Amino acid sequence: MRTFIVLLIVIAFAANASAVSQRARPADQLYRRYCTSCHGADGKAQTSKGKFNHARNLSDPKWQADASDARIFNSIMNGRNERGNMPPFGNKLKEKEIDSLVELVRRLKG
Repeated sequence: MRTFIVLLIVIAFAANASAVSQRARPADQLYRRYCTSCHGADGKAQTSKGKFNHARNLSDPKWQADASDARIFNSIMNGRNERGNMPPFGNKLKEKEIDSLVELVRRLKG
């Protein structure tokens, strides 16, 4: 019986640790899936597709200082055609997911 209880505790701990790590990863997973092809893993937009589409260098300190979180959110939600050709992701992502991407973009600051 004691072994069974210990096993249950270990399983519960592992399940909780897995849930916590999955909560911490969605923004990274979303960025890799939707953003990396243009903005690159480092946000510098040095990919072929990023150069072709004139993707924003998300690590640029001046842009980071000038762009509000609301502007970044809006760009992800609705896309941008002013400077480049960024498609809208509002039809693919939930608002909480876009919020998490805004936080990730802030971490790319060079």
